[in-house]
Amino acid sequence: MENSPKSYPAAVLLCFFLGTLGVHRFYVGKWGTGILMLITFGGFGIWQIIDFVMIVVGNFRDKQRRYLKP
Repeated sequence: MENSPKSYPAAVLLCFFLGTLGVHRFYVGKWGTGILMLITFGGFGIWQIIDFVMIVVGNFRDKQRRYLKP
C-alpha cells in the first residue's frame, strides 16, 4: 500500500504540541474530526493521547487512508 506524502515527524510534533486543538488532523486532511477535536479539546486530552500513540506506532492514516510512515 502507498504511503502518505504527509510528513511523519510533522504529524508527531503537531499532535504532541497542538493535539488538543486537532491540528494534526487538519494537517492530514481530516477536517471533520479536526473540528470535533477543536470543539472538545481533543476529547478532553484522551483522543489526543490515542492519536499520538497511533502516529508513533505507525497506524495513523491520512484522509485517503494512506499510512504515515517514519
